[in-house]
Amino acid sequence: MSKKKNTTVEKEQPEVVNEATTNAETTENTAEEVSAEAKLQEELAKEKDKFLRLFAEFENYKKRTSKERVELFKTAGKDVLVAMLPVLDDFDRALAEISKTDADDVKTGIELISNKLREALKAKGLGELTVKAGDTFDAEDHEAVTQIPAPSDDMKGKIIDVLEKGYTLGDKIIRYPKVVVGQ
Repeated sequence: MSKKKNTTVEKEQPEVVNEATTNAETTENTAEEVSAEAKLQEELAKEKDKFLRLFAEFENYKKRTSKERVELFKTAGKDVLVAMLPVLDDFDRALAEISKTDADDVKTGIELISNKLREALKAKGLGELTVKAGDTFDAEDHEAVTQIPAPSDDMKGKIIDVLEKGYTLGDKIIRYPKVVVGQ
């Protein structure tokens, strides 16, 4: 009988050891599952962040290209308008010369054509910069052709004469006014 009891005890001990090993393995498996789950969560968070950044970058790209397209349409006729500026200058010179004569019919005809051309260009976004003698010279808004001695001390650094008008297209200056500055 003692042999039977001994074997039973021996059989029970390996089961207890097996249970302890199983508990340790289960704890390790749970820890591995938790760490694997944490890694997956971290990877998911990284991918979400990457996706959000990419989406935001694409939205910024769409806004920028849309803005550039609108700007392009606003200034699409810039070359044609710049080419027409000498014609406007010629009309101004012609009107100045005709006003010295008695040809009222010719003056009226040229004024009508000049006004019609100016209105058509104005409808396309052309604007005239208003600069007159006595204004303060600003290098960012005016182009100084020459400097002459100022007729008086209060005219130093101011515009003495406007040689050529300046024009804008929308918000941008397409031709700076050419001026004479007193020094």
